[in-house]
Amino acid sequence: MTDPASQLRAHGLHVTAQRLAVLRAVARWPHGSADTIAQEVRAEIGSISLQAVYDALSTLTEKGLVRRIQPAGAPALFDPRVGDSHHHAICRTCGAVADVDCAVGVAPCLTAATNSGYEIDEAEVLYWGFCPDCRGKSTNQSG
Repeated sequence: MTDPASQLRAHGLHVTAQRLAVLRAVARWPHGSADTIAQEVRAEIGSISLQAVYDALSTLTEKGLVRRIQPAGAPALFDPRVGDSHHHAICRTCGAVADVDCAVGVAPCLTAATNSGYEIDEAEVLYWGFCPDCRGKSTNQSG
């Protein structure tokens, strides 16, 4: 990760202790929820409201410094990996999240099967299944 202060400045943002702490927390806890990020930020800088963390995450997402992932039925997650086309795999048992690179070319999912009249500029794929740890536990319990 490049210097967080430089990242903020490069995206036209004021450098604040809260934004720096949130950006560092997302880097330390990829795919963390706002609650997880808030706990990390509090450990680093002390008191900060959950709303201030949400505001910082929203700004960082809007500026392209952080990616927001919204799995169905789960809180939003925040990913420091931006600027490439990748997807996510989510474990149905424990909720673990892993990055999954695109299988073919650059952003292949942007070519929709049918023309809906939309100008598509982003596609998000979430794979659901079972992580290696949970698969191993299931195999060990059934045997």
